[in-house]
Formats: sequence, structure tokens, C-alpha cells
Amino acid sequence: MRRRLLAAGLALWLAGCATAPPPAVPATRTLEAAPAAVLEEAMALLMARGYVIRHADVELGRLEAVIARWPGYRLRLRVAPAEAGSRLAITAHRGDRPLPPALAEPLIAALGRRLSARP
Repeated sequence: MRRRLLAAGLALWLAGCATAPPPAVPATRTLEAAPAAVLEEAMALLMARGYVIRHADVELGRLEAVIARWPGYRLRLRVAPAEAGSRLAITAHRGDRPLPPALAEPLIAALGRRLSARP
């Protein structure tokens, strides 16, 4: 009887450790370009940085890219029309864990520079 109680207690204690990762908080910015242009430039920028584009859909405004080198990052971009151009949201993951939105800020800044340099 004592062994069963100990096993049940251990199982309950270990079950408390198994929690789901928190939801990803996107880094967002409004860019002065059409959604199709934002996705096109984002795709070119990510490929230049070594990312592989897994999925891209201009009509849905979605792009998913992964990088093969360690530790293996995955980026998801969502672009929606906005009043002043496009609203961009980027979430970054390493494995199944979301990364802080501040880590996507340099990518957004580089994308903004590329878009402003377009004719």
C-alpha cells in the first residue's frame, strides 16, 4: 500500500513539471509597402541569411522559414494590409520554445531598410 501511495505521489509530482510552452509573442511593425512586396523582400532577406523557405503564400500573407544550422530556428511571418501599408508580425522559435520578440527586431529593421531602398 505504501509503495502505491509513493508511486502515485511521484507521478503527480512529475506531472506538474510537464507544462506546455508559453504562446509566442510576435514582434510587430507597420511598414510602408504593399503586403506582397513585404513578403517578397522578407523571402529574399531570409534566403540571403541562410534560411530555407518552407511555406510562402502571398494571398494569405504567410511565410515560414527555418535555418538548418544549430540550434535551428523557425520564423513565421504574417503580413496583413494596414492603413499605412502593411502590418508585419514575426514569431521566432527554437525547437518548440518561442523566443522573445526582441530577437526579431534586427530582422524587421533590415527588412525596413530593404523596402525603403526599393524603387
